[in-house]
Amino acid sequence: MTNEEVQSYLDDNGYPAHVVEAGAPGLIQRWNAFVAEVESGYPYRLRDYRYDLDLRGVIDLAGLAPEVADADARFAELLTETELRVWESSGANPWWDFGYPRNAGRDFLRDLQNEA
Repeated sequence: MTNEEVQSYLDDNGYPAHVVEAGAPGLIQRWNAFVAEVESGYPYRLRDYRYDLDLRGVIDLAGLAPEVADADARFAELLTETELRVWESSGANPWWDFGYPRNAGRDFLRDLQNEA
């Protein structure tokens, strides 16, 4: 997808204006920032985590996965319980939807437990 197509997809699917405006470069930047957050200790809730998983799905749909390969490798190393699907984002093989950060916070884990 071109950046314009990415922006159109984001807009058509109800993403906030700042995400639409940032387009493909913004998706890549946000995924890298998300992975850094997870590396340092994920303090947010499950709904926040799922939002970022959705963005990773768009990255895949847009053909931008090679741009985040290093971040993906780091992220995969941080996951535990990888047989548990925690979300259903888009993408051909959404491996990022399985498992959750080893260092997830108490509220995140409580949210996850409440859904079980």
